[in-house]
Amino acid sequence: MNYELRTERSAKIQTFTDLNAWKEAYKLTLMIYEITKRFPKEELFGLVSQMRRCSVSITSNIAEGFSRQSYGEKVQFYSIAQGSVTELQNQLLVAQGVSVLDEKDFCRYFSSQPKCIKF
Repeated sequence: MNYELRTERSAKIQTFTDLNAWKEAYKLTLMIYEITKRFPKEELFGLVSQMRRCSVSITSNIAEGFSRQSYGEKVQFYSIAQGSVTELQNQLLVAQGVSVLDEKDFCRYFSSQPKCIKF
């Protein structure tokens, strides 16, 4: 199922999918799934699994934080999402270091992550 991202700037935020941070994290998750398809099979239970779970964690924690009622709970889940962004940055560095991710793809994915942490 393809999720259609709403892009109207004047739209009122009604669900977590209206948050720009979630939209950027969602796009990043799709990119991570696409790039990890090209990783070697021996990385399936290593970097592939870690990077995919990590990217999904970003969107999931933004979504859960959105639904929380108290400010403290919201901050907690958004903070976890931010930690997952940093974790994914590390995994991209490792993937590049062990030569399963080329320089071009590394730069593309690494540079897209700061957009995800601007809540």
